[in-house]
Amino acid sequence: MDEHLTSLSEDRALLGRTSTAERVSDILRSRIAEGFFPPGTRLSEDSIGGALGVSRNTLREAFRLLTHERLLVHELNRGVFVRVLTVEDVEDIYRTRGLVECAVVRGLGVPPHHLDALSEAVEEGQRAAREGDWKSVGTANIHFHRELVALAGSARTDELMRSVFAELRLAFHVVDDPKRLHEPYLARNRQILQALQEGDKNEAEKLLAVYLQDSLGRVVEVYRRRVSSAS
Repeated sequence: MDEHLTSLSEDRALLGRTSTAERVSDILRSRIAEGFFPPGTRLSEDSIGGALGVSRNTLREAFRLLTHERLLVHELNRGVFVRVLTVEDVEDIYRTRGLVECAVVRGLGVPPHHLDALSEAVEEGQRAAREGDWKSVGTANIHFHRELVALAGSARTDELMRSVFAELRLAFHVVDDPKRLHEPYLARNRQILQALQEGDKNEAEKLLAVYLQDSLGRVVEVYRRRVSSAS
């Protein structure tokens, strides 16, 4: 973890003059999502607090917030760790995704919809794939689904799914072949976008439902193998 503390200290500027636990948790959530702190990593209060220039109490409150979001876990007499998901966790994440994302598409009003951000997420994934950066393809995929949820125009739904997508990234970081995991969904994202651009939300929902079911099977297959080999 030490190699990332220097870059983490650069995030100190993001705290501004009012260093709050919420802002610290935003920074740590982003770093966890980016894989700087992989699942199973113990988070040192002294090192992280020093890098960010925040008090122990502020950092502990940030840890508490992220524990509530199921990104961290506190182990008695051992400290705070980035959570390692179980297969059951992964299945529940996808169950939640299916309930929320499909409902968002189903509930869309009369077209045209504001799809610029969704389109940019598709292009982001294509650019990363051309560069062979499959980790960034995974990030673009999360961006696509985050923007899809944002079509609902609901701050509460956005907040709920922010935590769900952050948890999903914990599973992605365990996978050792991101290309195999993410490549099939580049074309599927574009198909969903195209259906929405054509105003066919029923087709978009059907594509999305099949997408999520197939993605669940693929992620669970790879994740179960990796977790079993690591134990």
